[in-house]
Amino acid sequence: MMLSAKVQQRCCRPGAHGRHQRAFSLPVKASVAGMDKLEDGRSIRRSLNQTGRYVRQPNNNQESQALMDTHGVGYSSSGLVAQMREAGNVWKQGEVTVKLAKAYGYCWGVERAVRMAYEARKSFPDRKLYITNEIIHNPEVNKRLRELDINIIDEEEGKAKDYTNIQGGDVVIFPAFGATAQEMKYFRDKGVNMVDTTCPWVAKVWNSVDTYTKKSYTSVIHGKYQHEETVATASFAGDYIIVKDLKEAQYVCDYILHGGSRDEFMKKFAKAVSQGFDPEVHLDKVGLANQTTMLKGETEQIGKMLEKTMMTKYGPDKLNQHFIVMDTICDATQERQDALYEITADPKAIDMMIVVGGFNSSNTSHLQEIPEHKGIPSFWVDTAERIDVAHNKILHKLAHGELKETTNWLPKGPITIGVTSGASTPDKAVEEVLEKVFRIKDPSFKGIAAKECKPVATPTH
Repeated sequence: MMLSAKVQQRCCRPGAHGRHQRAFSLPVKASVAGMDKLEDGRSIRRSLNQTGRYVRQPNNNQESQALMDTHGVGYSSSGLVAQMREAGNVWKQGEVTVKLAKAYGYCWGVERAVRMAYEARKSFPDRKLYITNEIIHNPEVNKRLRELDINIIDEEEGKAKDYTNIQGGDVVIFPAFGATAQEMKYFRDKGVNMVDTTCPWVAKVWNSVDTYTKKSYTSVIHGKYQHEETVATASFAGDYIIVKDLKEAQYVCDYILHGGSRDEFMKKFAKAVSQGFDPEVHLDKVGLANQTTMLKGETEQIGKMLEKTMMTKYGPDKLNQHFIVMDTICDATQERQDALYEITADPKAIDMMIVVGGFNSSNTSHLQEIPEHKGIPSFWVDTAERIDVAHNKILHKLAHGELKETTNWLPKGPITIGVTSGASTPDKAVEEVLEKVFRIKDPSFKGIAAKECKPVATPTH
């Protein structure tokens, strides 16, 4: 079975105003080929529980937790980050003062996904385990999972995903970003064991687009059309259009109010709309959804733009007939950004920022943007391996994607460094980066002694 990049599948049923609601239409990035019968996304999700082969909650296995701690892929309980939490998020080591953002690192949905993957290995010791994508956007975590003999099915540029090696009885893990409705149906029918680590906040977005579909509204998804999460969300929608930013949202609003060139519109959103999308037909009733790693404030602003547009075109008394929005915003991304705005509020209070997170992490790239836009030197690294202690060099990424090597990036004398990390970044990654910083500034540095600290309080649902 191959995951085709361009296969489009649809199941039409009459909708209001002569529109058709498509259970599946996924030209966004990829969809599953070779299915005889199509079902709506919510029915597929519900049917998974009836198989007896589906797990969607962690079991809090203590041996799995201990292994996560050993591998450094959970929350720090005794290392530098844990000790910083108990010291008011400030640490002084020789000439270096570190200020850790108040909100940083793992969000609870990410930690939950990693924990469930470790528990799956424990629960199925003799089975072959596969993940349909990287569990999260962090290289060290994915490396550890591969070391546990969990196969991550990567998607190569221009090539289809190949699931032919997965057989009935094997275990398939759906990552924190989720899997498409088509993938869920395929693996359900294949007879495999399924471990669904999808973040509940992502699943909440899926519920919203399903509701929009049932009410014959087009889903306007604030996200990046190629991102795994948005690909999955689109698969649960009927008619949809994906807008990545305020500029694209304004373009859509202008078209709703004033019309324009249909050909130009379709060319602009060719990879970001549902099959058969027609801006003359499918923009009369819209509902807002979002990729959870996008900026909360920007999603809210897009919602206000759409609301104002529909009110202007149809009048306040008919607004509810043309615009709907459900609360699907995850606070984790915004909290990390707000904390970074706070730590950079006074540019003179810090000399530089270090941002730690996967280079393919959407939320981490947004973190890097903040100090860059403020003119504060900021170094984004995915792992400590990017830092050359002997030569005081660092290979880091800029917000717009360029990899850059900087020599003598740490100056002589006292220095104050702000630190944050993306929502897919375990505390250990931050600790390893800071240890290299301390070693550059003090070659005699021997490490931070472990000290047991209070555990991180995390939500359970």
